[in-house]
Amino acid sequence: MIVMVRLDERMIHGQVAIKWSRHTEVDRIIVANDEAANNPLIQKSLMMAAPSTAKTAIKDVNSSIELLKNPKAAEHKILIIVSTPLDLLRIVTEVPDIPLVNVGNYGRVATKINAEPRKSYRKNLYAYDEEVAVLKKVIETGIKCNYQTVPDDAPEELSKILE
Repeated sequence: MIVMVRLDERMIHGQVAIKWSRHTEVDRIIVANDEAANNPLIQKSLMMAAPSTAKTAIKDVNSSIELLKNPKAAEHKILIIVSTPLDLLRIVTEVPDIPLVNVGNYGRVATKINAEPRKSYRKNLYAYDEEVAVLKKVIETGIKCNYQTVPDDAPEELSKILE
């Protein structure tokens, strides 16, 4: 069972390893990211940051989608992490039964387009207009979407933030 999909450009770090994994009580974390899946150095750093309480897999987006569609995935409590709005859109449109999308950290370190800064929507959410358009498509799927950096913060509806 998928518990949540999180958009977080840093993928696995303290907030995810300690706060979110405990809060969601997941036993599996899947990082769906093409670059990480093909870069042993990134994989190693993510695995070092991963919590010991959840088995972690780092896969490209296509392989992640296949894995999540496998009926055996329903036997686990899964947190999916993506690092771009486009990967998020692919996951939510191709994987069924996602109950929650959480946006926590995006836009500070992501690759910039023409060195232009992203527009600030919250302390830890920056996006270009094109990225906002993608996030609005995610919202249009009908899946509950919120902005919440850590579980201790009050969640805010993503649609209201991006108006």
